Amino acid sequence: MHRLSENVVESAFRPGRYCDGGGLYLVVQPGGSKSWICRVQRDGTRRDIGLGSAAVVTLADAREKARDTRDQIDMGLDPVAERPRREVIPTFRQAAARVLEEVRGTWRNKKHAAQWQSSLEAYAFPHIGNVKVNRITGPMIRNMLVRIWLEKPETARRVRQRVGNILDWSYSMGYRDSEAPMRAISKGLPRQPRQDGHFAAMPYDRVAAFIVTLRAKESFSRLALEFAILTASRSGEVRGATWDEFDLGLRLWTIPKHRMKANREHVVPLCNRAVAIVRRCAELRTPSCDLVFSGTKKGLPLSDMTLSKLLKLMQQPYTAHGFRSSFRDWVSEETNHPSDVAEAALAHLVADKTEAAYRRGKLLAKRRIMMEDWARYCEPPS
Repeated sequence: MHRLSENVVESAFRPGRYCDGGGLYLVVQPGGSKSWICRVQRDGTRRDIGLGSAAVVTLADAREKARDTRDQIDMGLDPVAERPRREVIPTFRQAAARVLEEVRGTWRNKKHAAQWQSSLEAYAFPHIGNVKVNRITGPMIRNMLVRIWLEKPETARRVRQRVGNILDWSYSMGYRDSEAPMRAISKGLPRQPRQDGHFAAMPYDRVAAFIVTLRAKESFSRLALEFAILTASRSGEVRGATWDEFDLGLRLWTIPKHRMKANREHVVPLCNRAVAIVRRCAELRTPSCDLVFSGTKKGLPLSDMTLSKLLKLMQQPYTAHGFRSSFRDWVSEETNHPSDVAEAALAHLVADKTEAAYRRGKLLAKRRIMMEDWARYCEPPS
């Protein structure tokens, strides 16, 4: 009868409903949150009853709750009404606190929780924070968002997603009779100005000249930025690099999965200059510090704004992340290196699992050749 397993529940990321049988469904929202519902019929009317968040309710517990729900329906009882009276419907602020507590441990970036909380404090709580979640309507959410929809489009979209996650959680817990009407709300908002959504990237034909300027002075931030350019890595991966991740004999940098955006280990082949940068950092190393590119505060990495500030001081209208695009454009426009090799170098996820496994096993040698070519292209003329 049962169709789901714990592994299926854990790996289900595509939005939709996954049936376990007996009216039990795992619901995956577009934002990634998961919850349980039990679909029942009473007096000829179909009804979905929330059983809780999958972050705290296991598959076994969900099955037990579904059985209890069906038993109560068979006895002519209303499962929601039969819940303990102490289960008071929370306000939006209270629900947000409970959701944040449940999902906090799933976020690798500790700052994400603070950003999540601060955005709600600034833009949601003043309008719906004290409203019980079962009384929050689509027009309330729409009127809240429209105040910042055009002025702060990216922030508004994030607030919309977070509000939707909280209300969907409330539905899964039985506090609301319906899911959040976010699609209808979005249609009721004005069209936002189109943005390309990309990080400002330096044209690849200017990178070599920029590196001349970058090497004019020496600091951990400058060494980190050049290393990020040569490896086409994200700045966070570089800033958090530790000595035990490097094998300079094999010229490899192995980034553990917990530091990667896709939560998968990534092996980076190092060109000669990248190896030289790591060795120079070893000469400048702060005693007992595990970080290759240490920050000004002992034991802490460079801050996420350090490289942005460096580029601003150098009067460059680009971002550190944008150099990944510079590299990708160079591969496409100036070389014959295959696209899949470039995507592997950028640690981009591959949808097809078979192809992904093939890439992990076969492309390191090709990536090494490609990164050496990129290093030669970036090397300032002598």
